[in-house]
Amino acid sequence: MMNGEEVISMYQGLSELTGQMLACAKEGDWDHLVELESRCADQVQALRAGEVLAPLSGASRERKVRIIHEIMANDRAIRDLASPWMTELSRMLSSTGNERKLAAAYGAGNGL
Repeated sequence: MMNGEEVISMYQGLSELTGQMLACAKEGDWDHLVELESRCADQVQALRAGEVLAPLSGASRERKVRIIHEIMANDRAIRDLASPWMTELSRMLSSTGNERKLAAAYGAGNGL
């Protein structure tokens, strides 16, 4: 089990990691973002396994809440940046699927 300062340190690490993820999203570096997301998931799992259930003191609790808000803001910004890209990818995949259906239905490529 982690003590309160270790928990705060883990949350701070997550905030920094999500900040890096946001920078990758802004640059369109989706491959690196996926790598960082995997590291983030590992840290979240470690935090869940070791976080103390006892309440933190006032100042530590306020710091933890502030850090969690930073993490959530980074996550929201990443999703906002990724959504148009994901929508475009979905449109492209749908278009390709429709082209295949038309080709199959009308025999494209068989001289008709």
